[in-house]
Amino acid sequence: MVKPTLVIMAAGMGSRYGGLKQIDPVGPNGEIIMDYSIYDALKAGFGKVVFIIRKEIEDAFRETIGNRISKIIDTAYVYQEVYKVPSNFEVPQDRIKPWGTAHAVLCCKDIVNTPFVVINADDFYGSTSFEEIGKFLSEVKDYKGFYNYAMIGFQLENTLTENGTVARGVCNVDDENYLINVTERTKIKKFEDATKYTEDGENWINIPKGSTVSMNTWGFTPSIFEELEKGFLKFLEDNKENILKAEYFLPSVVDDLIAEGKAKVKVMTSKEQWYGVTYREDKFQVKKAINDLINRGVYPRKLWD
Repeated sequence: MVKPTLVIMAAGMGSRYGGLKQIDPVGPNGEIIMDYSIYDALKAGFGKVVFIIRKEIEDAFRETIGNRISKIIDTAYVYQEVYKVPSNFEVPQDRIKPWGTAHAVLCCKDIVNTPFVVINADDFYGSTSFEEIGKFLSEVKDYKGFYNYAMIGFQLENTLTENGTVARGVCNVDDENYLINVTERTKIKKFEDATKYTEDGENWINIPKGSTVSMNTWGFTPSIFEELEKGFLKFLEDNKENILKAEYFLPSVVDDLIAEGKAKVKVMTSKEQWYGVTYREDKFQVKKAINDLINRGVYPRKLWD
């Protein structure tokens, strides 16, 4: 049985949070959110961790978590840098931020050679999420004619913050729990009576209660890398007019593969409560939630004792 790989996207700049939120402690002994994701993945049978980071945060990242985790599980680093583009493309001087989540995963193509799950560094997903996706990945094979992928879907109401807007991929799922399509909504907000999104910052549109959303918990086989590479070329060509801000989103790539009949994506619905540090004000709630889980016996007080 194959041991899948855990790929953690930690190269985000944390602009809304105001700092390196990926390495901000939330546990009683200095644990960060990634510690709990890795702990859950180890229990679910994962055999390797790949951190996607920016080169300039490497020293702080290794000191905070990398050196500790490398003693427990096979660990590798991938650098997501803005200059990692096709050789015939010239990066604009004013382009500073990374190219997005799909580009982050593409940067792993020479490191990851097993089925893998990709997650965000600053999101807490819960143990059952890793159990579900881990079982799928340990047995998965692509079928003749289409790729066999999966995702963990969360109930929208379980993924919101009280402190501002969030970005989520809103999913349309068929009766057999396969993904039909996913639409990236970058500004979703919790209101008193409903959850809504906006495209222009003024007009708010309702999202039905109980909607399934993606938290970038995708299960792939290595076949995804060729598709990401081809898609990135098209992305750069299609976004010439908005090249300073455009982002290559992972849900958009998956959506295109489904529409083209190249992939089927099994949606495994999680009832876990999401916690994350999109904003600095979120940290208190995350720390409280972790402490409650420890008191319930879900995690030991000293995670890596």
